[in-house]
Amino acid sequence: MKVKALYFVYICVFFIIYSCKDESSKAEKHTKEIAKPLLPKNTSVDVIIDKSDYTLSIFTADTLVKQYNVVFGGNPVDDKHKEGDKRTPEGVFGMRDKYPHKSWSKFIWIDYPNADSWRKFNQRKADGIIKEGETIGGEVGIHGVPDGMDHLIDDKRNWTLGCISMKNSDVNELFPYITKQTKITIQK
Repeated sequence: MKVKALYFVYICVFFIIYSCKDESSKAEKHTKEIAKPLLPKNTSVDVIIDKSDYTLSIFTADTLVKQYNVVFGGNPVDDKHKEGDKRTPEGVFGMRDKYPHKSWSKFIWIDYPNADSWRKFNQRKADGIIKEGETIGGEVGIHGVPDGMDHLIDDKRNWTLGCISMKNSDVNELFPYITKQTKITIQK
């Protein structure tokens, strides 16, 4: 009886060691995949965000490098008019700044409002679409999701106040390539 019990323990230990080794090699492989850079260092990129397709595309010259799924503000269809309308602005923007963010992994701050944003805002104000005292807003950017909330992107849940949101692993991959020279186009 003791020999059978010892034999059983031996087999259990063998399987535990074998399965740990297998999981370790899977984790090592996954780490290598994550560590692979998207592009060579200092590569210039342009970003095109398509609101109708829920995509953010990275281009170098005229070549599509990669495409990511994204979501937007609570009103994903219309162009941003004013602060608080939950719309994502449309147009051509640059990058104002970028930094780690405690809630969304990284934040790539676009230069909304820019001159074109102000032109559209003032025209809407003159047309009576925007009321006196309403403001244009700001601090719109590209960022991740709260930890464990990748499903917001998978489910196309427009949860931001007007920003572009993507999975944390995606914004982390994109982050090093965005510079002051990056052109960020947001289109319908």
